[in-house]
Amino acid sequence: MFIEFVLNKEAGVARKWLTLTAVCTGVFMLLLDVTIVNVALPDIQADLGSSLSGLQWVIDAYALTLAALLLTSGTIADIIGRRRVFASGIVVFTIGSLACGLAPTIETLVAARALQGVGGAIMFATSLALLAQAFAPRERGVAFGVFGAVTGVSVAVGPVLGGILTSGLSWHWIFFVNIPVGVAALVVTAVGVDESKAPGVQRIDWLGCVTFSAALAFLVFGLIRSHADGWGSIPVAGSLVLAAVLLGAFVVVERTVGSPMIDAALLRVPTFNGGLIAAWAISASMFSVLTYLVIYLQTIMGYTALEAGLRFLPFSGVVFVAAGVAGRLSDLVPVRWLIGPGFVLVAVGLWLMRGTDPTGSWTQLVPGFVVAGIGTGLINPPLASTAVGVVEPARAGMASGINSTFRQIGIATGVALLGSLLASRFADQVGAALQGGPLASRATEIGTAVADGEIARVAATVPASLRGELFAEAGRGYANALDLILGISALVAIVAAVVTFFLIRSRDFHDDGGGAQESASSSVGETSSPSAPVANRATTGTDSESAPT
Repeated sequence: MFIEFVLNKEAGVARKWLTLTAVCTGVFMLLLDVTIVNVALPDIQADLGSSLSGLQWVIDAYALTLAALLLTSGTIADIIGRRRVFASGIVVFTIGSLACGLAPTIETLVAARALQGVGGAIMFATSLALLAQAFAPRERGVAFGVFGAVTGVSVAVGPVLGGILTSGLSWHWIFFVNIPVGVAALVVTAVGVDESKAPGVQRIDWLGCVTFSAALAFLVFGLIRSHADGWGSIPVAGSLVLAAVLLGAFVVVERTVGSPMIDAALLRVPTFNGGLIAAWAISASMFSVLTYLVIYLQTIMGYTALEAGLRFLPFSGVVFVAAGVAGRLSDLVPVRWLIGPGFVLVAVGLWLMRGTDPTGSWTQLVPGFVVAGIGTGLINPPLASTAVGVVEPARAGMASGINSTFRQIGIATGVALLGSLLASRFADQVGAALQGGPLASRATEIGTAVADGEIARVAATVPASLRGELFAEAGRGYANALDLILGISALVAIVAAVVTFFLIRSRDFHDDGGGAQESASSSVGETSSPSAPVANRATTGTDSESAPT
């Protein structure tokens, strides 16, 4: 009996670490594809003949499907089994990666990226729920710390790995590399992850899924087209109006259906709302602006994909170290004392990156990279606990799905809006600079074309003696536009710092025996009276779990 008990205990320990390995491998792969594409964008543009808006869609098609399907995927997983759904997500993502690598046109690539997003949504929606099921409450700090470190590093290391693959092989390999990783993750999932479901019979909120997905699609389309068509144009204004109408319809649907995608009880927990704001803000600020920093280093400063990727090492390395420290501190320090100050550092780092000089050295970005990297590393690990720490494990699927959805909405809206603002300022700056010279008659045309990423084509149409001036003005114009969106991103981060500091409260964390809940007395400015979060009272029960297979 004793030997059997020891063997079963050792098997259980092994399986929980295999679960962590499978989840982190899958999430690393899907989040890596948020930024690994960035350094390959100039190569993709040259190879497939894409405009700037086409490149934005390469990023946003992935983020959009991730955001749109996360909540539905989490519900499906709760019904039919989280391990089964997670494994199917790996398969879809791997097939999508193969399709991306083989894409012959920008339209095909965008469609394949959307398929990748479907698989990514399925994996991401179930990741935290699988960890919450595998690890006891007192052990989740370590698991969430590792998960948070992986989420931060995967996005940060993307430019470096993307540069190595793009320069050493080709842009196609930033997608082909996912195939062996996906196969390995599928094997670990099959042999080391236990199945789990949520108790009770649930229904899938298809109407909510359709209205929410369509609202996001119209919103992103309107933001991306705002530069080319103008904010008052029918396509842009119509898309934004439709997005607002569909979002309103989604709210109505969620208030009337029996099994909504979003449980209103969760939205009455301040800490949960703080986590949503933090998830959106870190993506809409730091991770969205990385796309345009990469383009600056390659297109304006002339670095290769590998050289540009390596110049992000100060940021990536600091994120890795800071995330590891934050993961350790998550069990000791109230999470708002990590997330709030983390956003302050992100804001300071983004502001320090301003004032770029295309004729200077890339090292002008290093102080900002280091400071923003520390802040990013502090945010990610505790952010995971705000997603599922305020609910019991049985409802972790929905909670993690909502939080992950806001991460991807941040990427989709951040890339679209910052890109449109950058393009508008870029076009205005170049056009204004050329007004007083020999290219004055074409100043507006050239400014618009350059902002659309067509500088090579435009340069071929002007006299050779004037090309140097054109490239110099383009560099100064892009640097000025980059300063604008860096300032906006810094503002987003500082607002998030204030809001999350006041919303995230220790007493909202669900207590499953003391391990998952922070000490209320350690949080400054909160009342001492205990208050069980609304989410804790809404649903009771535990996951049903089948025997390991």
